Amino acid sequence: MSGTLSSLNTALSALRYNRVAMDVASHNIANVATEGYNRRRVDGESMGAPVVPARWSTYEGAGSGVRTSSIVRMNDVLLDNRARTEHSSLSYLQLRATALARMESGVGEPGDSGVSAAMADFRSSWQDLANDPGGNAARGQVLARAESLAGALAAQAANVSAEMTTQRLTLQGSVAEVDTVATELAATNRAIATAALDGVDVSDLADTRDVLGLRLAELTGGVGLLQPDGTMTVSVAGVSLVSGSTAGTLRIATGVTASGGPDGSPVTFAIDHGATSTTLTADVRGEVGASADLLNTTLPAYAAGLGAVARDLADTVNAVHAAGYDLDGTTGTAFFSYDPADPAATLTVAVTARQVAASSLPGGVLDGSNADVIGTAGTPEGSYQRLVNGFGTEVASAQRLVRTQSLLTTQVDSAREQLSGVNLDEETVAMLTAQRAYEAAARVMSVMDSVLDTLINRTGIG
Repeated sequence: MSGTLSSLNTALSALRYNRVAMDVASHNIANVATEGYNRRRVDGESMGAPVVPARWSTYEGAGSGVRTSSIVRMNDVLLDNRARTEHSSLSYLQLRATALARMESGVGEPGDSGVSAAMADFRSSWQDLANDPGGNAARGQVLARAESLAGALAAQAANVSAEMTTQRLTLQGSVAEVDTVATELAATNRAIATAALDGVDVSDLADTRDVLGLRLAELTGGVGLLQPDGTMTVSVAGVSLVSGSTAGTLRIATGVTASGGPDGSPVTFAIDHGATSTTLTADVRGEVGASADLLNTTLPAYAAGLGAVARDLADTVNAVHAAGYDLDGTTGTAFFSYDPADPAATLTVAVTARQVAASSLPGGVLDGSNADVIGTAGTPEGSYQRLVNGFGTEVASAQRLVRTQSLLTTQVDSAREQLSGVNLDEETVAMLTAQRAYEAAARVMSVMDSVLDTLINRTGIG
């Protein structure tokens, strides 16, 4: 009788184990499209002989069934760390490449509406004026072409300024998201620590933790480290942002005002923990770092180069123009005016058609030699072409880096997906296997029930 009852217990253990296996497979299938979900696997272990056999009983060695030893969350810590690193680099490069591509479309080179074409037309108009120094049409054309050139330079300056505004607003939004995600991660850490103490499965919380850690890496390049209690600490540029259930606040220390404008200083960051504030001295990566680098280096460098082109243009033309004479015999007049603080955006024509100094001789003599000097001397086209070519190379390099980094990131994501992702075919097989095993265990119970019925009801004194 004891052997029969033991068989019932063995079958019961199989029913329980395979029911758990079906539940886990169902859970995996239900979360096939859930972001950050890591599939689960049931590990079982045989229930063999007791550790300390009873003194007056004999263990027959048939075993006592099966039990669930653990429900394993399928992930690899090293792969997760690698994923955070690669996603951080990709986010940095993508934001930078997107901004540079936007800038390149505003440059408009090569094209009929670009600065290069406007410079060529401006130079040509002076050569036409040299052939007809007294003609109103030729003088008007010089002014029109000069205004077109100034407008083209101003348009590019406005394009740079608009991109700076975009990056400042993007940076503010990214920093606000960092603080939100950091707070959520700290709350998740608290829940994990509490659940672990209570012996509750924390797999779903661990999925949330890893998603939040990955997003912080994409935003800041933050380094996430798992702790023995299952929580994650995150440091940004070597400074702690999240530790256990405590989250700091990432703050734009300088470079951007609260309203999104510039404050005249480079962009820097600090992390606040209550009354304690730590300035970040190392580079921040991710989307936040990309916006900061654009605002601190790339965009100001192009704006400075464009300003130098506008200043050289104005100074070159003004020097020759001031040496000539207009129709009234006046000399020493500047053709262009500009604000030295921002030459490209403020370049304007400072003379009328009559004041255009086309002659090298005084007294209103209709001599076009001065106009010819300006026309043949040319404009700073060489320096502008070097500026544009250098920027084009930078754009191409940024796009190439994105393609390369995308391949690396995809490889890591594929490796994680193979380990952690839900495969519907595999889960279907697992569910069918558990179902058949459940049916077999139920059949064992049915057989044992029949055996007991025979023993109890069909044996005895006849």
